[in-house]
Amino acid sequence: MKIVAAGTLNPAEAGERRSCSLYPTVTPIGNGTLLATYTVGSTKDSEDNTIELRWSSDNGGTWSAPRAPFETTIDGRKGSLLAGYITPLSFTHLLIVAAWVDRQAHPGKPLFNAETEGILPMKAVLADSHDCGQTWRRWRVLPLPAELGPAAVTGPIIRLSEGKLVLSLENGKSYEDVSRWYQKVWFCYSGDQGRTWTTPAIGCEDPSGRIFNWDQKAGLAPDGRLVTFTWTYDREVRRYLNIHRRISPDGGRTWTDPEDLGIADQPAHPAVLSDGRVVLAWVDRFKSRTIRARFSESIDAPFLPETEVTLYEHHKNQEIAETYQATGELLAELSSWDFGHPHAEALPNGDVIVVFYAGTNPLLNAQWVRLRL
Repeated sequence: MKIVAAGTLNPAEAGERRSCSLYPTVTPIGNGTLLATYTVGSTKDSEDNTIELRWSSDNGGTWSAPRAPFETTIDGRKGSLLAGYITPLSFTHLLIVAAWVDRQAHPGKPLFNAETEGILPMKAVLADSHDCGQTWRRWRVLPLPAELGPAAVTGPIIRLSEGKLVLSLENGKSYEDVSRWYQKVWFCYSGDQGRTWTTPAIGCEDPSGRIFNWDQKAGLAPDGRLVTFTWTYDREVRRYLNIHRRISPDGGRTWTDPEDLGIADQPAHPAVLSDGRVVLAWVDRFKSRTIRARFSESIDAPFLPETEVTLYEHHKNQEIAETYQATGELLAELSSWDFGHPHAEALPNGDVIVVFYAGTNPLLNAQWVRLRL
């Protein structure tokens, strides 16, 4: 595997409300172009965070001017938008799911409460486009049980082989709630192209509350199996563990036991190629300060070290702790990180594109790298 091209999806603009670019994604859509999403704002955690779109007709070599078509006020309340993920449902029909943060509930407060481990009120919202993303309908809120608390979207909606849709969420804890946090990953299903959804079912949890399965990323193999990669945190020793893989043969109803991949830190959304091979990118924030990638021959095969490439190397001289006094301290530090959140996608020509954010906070670019296997 080798890098064949690289560039900038969205450059930072100093002193502007577009100085930070975060959570980029890329999706091949029916008209032969790539559609990218990313969040922009004056800081990583600001009330002006919103989602922009760009298109590319040359596999990411060049990108259109940005567009910001999405409202940030929902049900009369002012908010901000975090990561947005797009799923093609037909040649022209696209469905986006995003996380909307209520900024009126605790004015001026950061996203995470370092004292309680709580998070600002958050909702999963969806919108449809029927013209390849040129225009979008208004947001609709995904109805979820109140006991889930603030619900974070962790990746794109996956269209299973039989046409059913599955959405992965994780539950947060209310902002001022001082009780113990029992983090879980939930799955919702839709049989009518996202108009209605089932009651969420638990897909992954540690009943003791010790292990957190954060930011789970899912992919679909050509044979219909689901695979997930999880950013794993041990609350007792207050540090990140290796990435864990799980596989489901039945659309997420049952899963294999978690497998330690021997790769540390935060996984990307995997790129699953049409022949079943998988490219997994990840962030190694504490050791090599890099974003790297490997590929495997299938969703259940090893990611061989000899296939590894370095996509980004961070040169800023900054001390980052590997352990924390409390989980809330770790959550609060998320707003200061200078690189991360990779997202990989297979391209129609057999290449793989990986997007991520990087720079020197608060000036952060959305960048891309194209790989050839």
